[in-house]
Amino acid sequence: MDSIDHRIISCLVADARSSYAEIGSTVGLSAPAVKRRVDKLLDAGVLRGFTAVVDPEALGWGTEAFVEVHCHGNIRPGTLRAGLEPLAEVKAAYTVSGSADAIVHLRAASIHHMETALERLRAVDFIDRTVSTVVLSTLLERPATPKTGG
Repeated sequence: MDSIDHRIISCLVADARSSYAEIGSTVGLSAPAVKRRVDKLLDAGVLRGFTAVVDPEALGWGTEAFVEVHCHGNIRPGTLRAGLEPLAEVKAAYTVSGSADAIVHLRAASIHHMETALERLRAVDFIDRTVSTVVLSTLLERPATPKTGG
């Protein structure tokens, strides 16, 4: 990846609906040259796709929490993932260092819905206990962008 690829990615992060011609005028390439570079970035896995960014609160999923998950014994990441995937409220899950085995990001429609989601999470057979932190407000949320500078 060179600086032009980084600039193309920045354009797509800012507005994934930008045309290749619009991006090309920003980075100094023709539309076909931008398309070739985007195709290469997709093939390399740098770009994983294009999507709409939706406000979960506008869809009625405005309650969120981060949950430390502590499991019985040693648990493999694949097993943990398989146990979490059926829960629709799980938006992301991460293995972490420290005392927890994972951190889970939950979204729900209400605090009551969050409570039932937590009950279902705790019912997963290998989970010993959880520690929940409910989000009150989002202070900062950034999309992934290419690093700039040193």
